[in-house]
Amino acid sequence: MERLRTIGGVPPILPSLTDQIEEYLLKPEDLQIHDPIYSRRWWPRVPDPLSLYTISVGPPSSTLEVERDPATGAITGLREVAIQDAGSTAKNSLSMKRAPGPPEEIVRGSSTNFPFWPGGFPEPSLDQTFLGSSDLNFKNLLNKHPKLSRGMEFAKEEVKEEVKEVEEVKEEPKPSELIVSIADMLQVDENVLKIFDAKEERTKGKAELKLDDDNDAEEGSTLESAVIAEPAPKIEEHVLKISEEAPPRHPKSTEWAEMIDVSAPVDDFHARVPNMAIQYPFELDTFQKQAVLHLQNHDCVFVAAHTSAGKTVVAEYAIALANKHMTRSVYTSPIKALSNQKYHDFRTRFDDVGLLTGDIQINPKAACLIMTTEILQSMLYNGSDLIRDLEWVIFDEVHYINDPDRGHVWEEVIIMLPSHVNIVLLSATVPNTLEFADWIGRIKKQKIYVISTTKRPVPLEHYLYTGMGGKSKNERFLIVDSSGKFVKKGYNDAVAAKKERASKAQQQYGPKHRQNIGEKQEKNMWIGLLDHLTKCELLPIVAFTLSKKRCDSNAAMLLSQDLTTQKEKHEIDSFFKMCVDRLQGTDRELPQILHTRELLRKGIGVHHSGILPLVKEVVEMLFSKGLVKLLFATETFAMGVNMPARCVVFDSPRKHDGKRFRDLLPSEYIQMAGRAGRRGLDPTGTVVILCKGDVPELSELHAMMLGKPTKLESQFKLTYSMILQLLRVEALRVEDMMKRSFSESFQMKNQEKYERELKKVTEEMTNLPSISCMLCKDNEEYYAVTRDYITFRKEFFTTVYLQAGLAKVLSPGRLVLISHNQFQNQLCCIVRVDSKTKGKITVLTLLDERNKVTLTDEEASIRELLAAGKSGLQILEKTSHHDIVEIPAEGLVALVSKTLKVDGEKIIDNVKKRQIPRFRDDPPSSSVMEALKELQRINESGGEGLKYLDLRKDLNIRKLETVDKISLLEQLKGKVLKTSMECPQFAEHFSQTYKKLKLKEDIARLKYLMSEESLHLHPEYQMRLEVLKQLGYIESSGTVTLKGKVACEMGNHELMITELVLENVFDNMPIEETVALLSSMVFQQKNCSEPSLTPELESGIKKFKSVAQKIGEVQRDCGLKEAVGDYVDQYNFGLVEVTYEWALGKPFNEIMSRTDVQEGITVKCIQRLDETLRDVRNAARIIGEPTLYQKMEEASTAIKRDIVFAASLYTQ
Repeated sequence: MERLRTIGGVPPILPSLTDQIEEYLLKPEDLQIHDPIYSRRWWPRVPDPLSLYTISVGPPSSTLEVERDPATGAITGLREVAIQDAGSTAKNSLSMKRAPGPPEEIVRGSSTNFPFWPGGFPEPSLDQTFLGSSDLNFKNLLNKHPKLSRGMEFAKEEVKEEVKEVEEVKEEPKPSELIVSIADMLQVDENVLKIFDAKEERTKGKAELKLDDDNDAEEGSTLESAVIAEPAPKIEEHVLKISEEAPPRHPKSTEWAEMIDVSAPVDDFHARVPNMAIQYPFELDTFQKQAVLHLQNHDCVFVAAHTSAGKTVVAEYAIALANKHMTRSVYTSPIKALSNQKYHDFRTRFDDVGLLTGDIQINPKAACLIMTTEILQSMLYNGSDLIRDLEWVIFDEVHYINDPDRGHVWEEVIIMLPSHVNIVLLSATVPNTLEFADWIGRIKKQKIYVISTTKRPVPLEHYLYTGMGGKSKNERFLIVDSSGKFVKKGYNDAVAAKKERASKAQQQYGPKHRQNIGEKQEKNMWIGLLDHLTKCELLPIVAFTLSKKRCDSNAAMLLSQDLTTQKEKHEIDSFFKMCVDRLQGTDRELPQILHTRELLRKGIGVHHSGILPLVKEVVEMLFSKGLVKLLFATETFAMGVNMPARCVVFDSPRKHDGKRFRDLLPSEYIQMAGRAGRRGLDPTGTVVILCKGDVPELSELHAMMLGKPTKLESQFKLTYSMILQLLRVEALRVEDMMKRSFSESFQMKNQEKYERELKKVTEEMTNLPSISCMLCKDNEEYYAVTRDYITFRKEFFTTVYLQAGLAKVLSPGRLVLISHNQFQNQLCCIVRVDSKTKGKITVLTLLDERNKVTLTDEEASIRELLAAGKSGLQILEKTSHHDIVEIPAEGLVALVSKTLKVDGEKIIDNVKKRQIPRFRDDPPSSSVMEALKELQRINESGGEGLKYLDLRKDLNIRKLETVDKISLLEQLKGKVLKTSMECPQFAEHFSQTYKKLKLKEDIARLKYLMSEESLHLHPEYQMRLEVLKQLGYIESSGTVTLKGKVACEMGNHELMITELVLENVFDNMPIEETVALLSSMVFQQKNCSEPSLTPELESGIKKFKSVAQKIGEVQRDCGLKEAVGDYVDQYNFGLVEVTYEWALGKPFNEIMSRTDVQEGITVKCIQRLDETLRDVRNAARIIGEPTLYQKMEEASTAIKRDIVFAASLYTQ
């Protein structure tokens, strides 16, 4: 130690930093950049043309498998088996066995990847071109080239042996016959014994491959004979499937979905599921137990139950099962806010949870991923490798499929899911659960178990509130009790209370006093209601106010009320400060934040889309803690968020849906009212409807509260993005996607029925005798012309029946010729014309033996076609009987100029009277006899001298369209009369021709119904294909071009953004202008203040609109119905100034002073704008534009800051 001190201490371990800096500055020649290895070097290049011939070795196309004796298990030899997916990658294959992609594409995939093969689609047939196929023909092999003198000699004996071997192989049973089920084993069948006789006869060869084994092994075959021996059987060959039942070959439509009886208790639940994947501290409800049982069996389930019934338990159990099986699960939600909340909830239940939304990616490789449905859609189209491990997909709020804008995404995702993925569907109660489940089961070829319950864990009581504060503040009347029974007395009492107050007001202010209330009266009403509900211990309250402005105004109006204690105020202040401290600078002093803090201290909250996301989450968390006593919220608060209250108040039972004011639908009302009642805390939930004006009608209330919820309906639509995504994969077709949509479920359900009918009709067609008559060669032409004439005639008289000229002529007493069932060209007298029943005409007609018989549809049609070829009326032989007949207007053939003087009603009464058995023998009345005599006279004369009305002249029809129809009708009639009918047996021969042609039509109709042309969206698909061809996104052959691949990168407005990118609109545009103009793609609010624009922004807007104009015009020219103006107007430039200033770096409070758009909508718009910038950046990468790529990166960095992209509280 002393010695160390004398020499100056411990020697330095590292060189002195001062010495290093001095050496660096004073000796630059020692820097590494001057080392020789960094200098230019040159190597002589030696030409090597042979290196160009080098071919990389491809993956093996086959492998060897061991053969075993099925009885003893002894190894008997080897067989060569083809590797079906050799060389498969995400760029060329849809198989699950393809090679994984790069690590960076595991989660999101890539737009150049193929999706995995969707479940339920028919598997593509594999080409058996590999060696070992028994289809090879060894008889016609050449032994020399035709232009060569010599070739290769083959021993004849060997060829014969090979041929013989092939023939023997062909006689062997097919591999499929060797797979039997336990049901087949119970039957005495020789096929079962064949598994023990499946040993192959092998030929001896010089080169043998022997296997050493303890047992006596058979001689190994040569590789050549092994290849020729037989096609490679499946792995399951020689395996008795004891645990499986034989699957139904032709399942009925009802077998794809099964409704589970939730009223039957599951007493043996714990015995059937002894070790649950996740434990609950409470006993599960019956519907939850039923769902768990089916999840344990890997079945797909559809759970439909009321809000807060406990559907989340089913979702949690599916996630727990996936964790137990070491697979993945995906939970999808309709909105991003709900995804954040579910991530927060599930993170406390499970260890490995991730979140994927448009702008957030947390733990993306987690076992349980929570995402929006659009993210899952993108992953499926882009072939994400995460799909391989996916076992369960949980679709929450499935009734969101009714959304007209986004509902199609749910259908696309369900269709595109691979077959190994099981589905859990969670929905509010809907009336057509079985129909929806049947559709899913049919397209996925999996049975869906429907578990539907209408039971509420907390029953609801519905009230009308007519109080206006003061003495009337307790006027709350029960109209629906907890058992769901409508209480009419309560409704009558509410009406009486309202009338009493109205009469007092009229006495005070006069009879013209209106019921509308002002702001002061409304404030008194809310104060009285709060006081009443507080005394009844019904706080907390959710007041659904279906207008953002009214939410804000109502909350501000009640600032004078204080609903919290000092302790609660302190808790609110500390929590609010903790959340707001995450913000920076002036964002903490935003007016909305300060106002919300003041409201929350009073126990009042506001929740709607105009509130900042961070503030909205603060309100939700405080409400869940019970610190918010009164929450004014819009409809979105009821969407999936599990935040029940003790009482729900409806500010009004009417809403504006974007088009008009209307009453709430039953599903909307039930969804919001279901937030009343906290399970385990409240015996009942209280729902109160405010009657500010008059009390709503009884029928309206009954329909809203007790009516059936809205059915699940298809909103499937064709988008350019979907079309391009499927066109780039040859194996998938857009038509297959359309076939499997919910809108086509009826057609798909009947496909098997159509196939059976087609087979039956085709057999009938082949059994029909042929007609050898030379005179009836024009029968088919006669049928076609006559059918067109009859069809047009029916349409003509139906359309012109109610026109003024014809209506005057068709009066009682008018003689007409009719064509109706057995009455063809029959002379009748009109006795009644009823215009109220869509053209029903009652006529009096004579009868003979032919007209008494009721004909089949086929017989009536033949008689009608034959009668159309004759002019004049049908002559009756015996006219001793008569009757009155009711015909439609289309049954008219011609109008006779003659009119009889009759009393039509007397004739009808007399004929009907004599149809009663007691009066059957009575003679006809005089009015009937006079009409019958005239009809008989004309019939006996053969219609000689009978004149018909000229529809143009006599009816004085001047309408050009009708005149043209009359001319066409006459032309068609002339063609019919000119067609040959010379054969004496024409009627008999034509009947045979009719049957043949009718069968042909039936075959054509059935083939059409089974074809893709019958799809509802097929015409629109052809139009959209033409749009893509004209704009250059696909070639005439349907191949997707580079332009189309760029469009595949876009999340929305794919055509518009692609055109802007490829027309170089952004090249010379600064970043802030690019950001501002692209905001038009995501901003959707219709009414907002006019922005202040710079000349450059105005010029950019003109460019955008010109591009949109071009696309709209192409769509119009291709037949799409969307107006050009509507297409252009969908791009809203109302937030251009705000986003422009934000991209320049201005603080948030400053940019909000430039618009009247609320803060929450602005934040959401800028967040979605970042997704659009990312799409453009990906497009720049594809087309090789590094400058544009860099510009989009900088633009994204410029807007991703401060409160707009503040992290969600649920993710912290």
